[in-house]
Amino acid sequence: MKISKLLKNPSGSKGEPHSNRIVVSSRVRLARNLQRFPFPGWAKKADRQKIIETIRPVVADLPEMENAAINEIMDQFTVVDKQVLVERHLISREHAAKNFGSGVVIDANMNLSLMINEEDHLRMQAIFNGLELESAWKMISKVDNELEETLDFAFSQKLGYLTACPTNVGTGMRASAMLHLPALVLSEQINQIIQAVNKLGLAVRGLYGEGTEASGNLFQISNQTTLGETEAEIIERLRRVINQIIEHEENARATLLEKRALTVNDQVGRSFGILTNAYSMSSKESMNLLSMMRLGVDLGMFDEIVRSIVDELFIASQPAHLQKSISRKLNAEERDLLRGELIRDRLSLLEKPKIRKIQPPESNEEKA
Repeated sequence: MKISKLLKNPSGSKGEPHSNRIVVSSRVRLARNLQRFPFPGWAKKADRQKIIETIRPVVADLPEMENAAINEIMDQFTVVDKQVLVERHLISREHAAKNFGSGVVIDANMNLSLMINEEDHLRMQAIFNGLELESAWKMISKVDNELEETLDFAFSQKLGYLTACPTNVGTGMRASAMLHLPALVLSEQINQIIQAVNKLGLAVRGLYGEGTEASGNLFQISNQTTLGETEAEIIERLRRVINQIIEHEENARATLLEKRALTVNDQVGRSFGILTNAYSMSSKESMNLLSMMRLGVDLGMFDEIVRSIVDELFIASQPAHLQKSISRKLNAEERDLLRGELIRDRLSLLEKPKIRKIQPPESNEEKA
């Protein structure tokens, strides 16, 4: 499958849709390096070539990579192609900047992505829809075991797996989940939640990881260290925190409906109105408005089928996807116009949101 074919599956496969309305996706990533080779950041051109020649055939031969969607070296991609993969969370922003001596292999269902010569010789990730940390870990652990039968990974009996960044030494694992938290943002509780999560040794990042903002009220929660804990302990600790955040978001939603139903009606209704009528829209604006529509689905203001439409638009309205859909580079103004057209067309047949019932304020006589 080439990049253009990804556009025929707007939201990406990543397994069956999951019932969890707050956790959008789960990911487990492992960092591995070969013995007797310098890390990619220090490797010379000949070393990088030897590394990819060693790893890529072994990865391509995995049972999971039969009929792989993508098996390419990075300098065969255009800039837009690379950005499409970033927008699908199939490669990192850092890997998109790579060219000679780097590559990526992605399975047919887009659950499994293996980056060669990113920050480490091998960055492999499994990603699933919903709260599926255990499923992601099971898949990536199996792949890791299969690769270790052929590849000689750098390992210390004292420290564990050796990695380019010291914070990855040990298991080499990063487990994360992408959460949709609009009610915590609307109720101005999100900063408090982020501070509490950080104190527990977890990191909160934006849509595309470190250094990015939480566009569309989407937040990525992940472990910060990999040394001193087993993979199972990391995942269990992350799951406990995620379940607590889910509870906080659900409580915030209930409070909004009880005490600020007018705000909910206005935010969802206003978002629907702008999305279905605007002729030009930035990526940031569309993400935030689509977030409110997704909240509207969760609160029963739209039919459930609207969720899949919104999730598709989250991806299809991203800059690289827009440019790839018409096979040419666009400036910001052209992208904004095309984005507005795409969203208007996709939402044109939807009914208006169902208004939540608002409790009338108590009169002075009732209070007395």
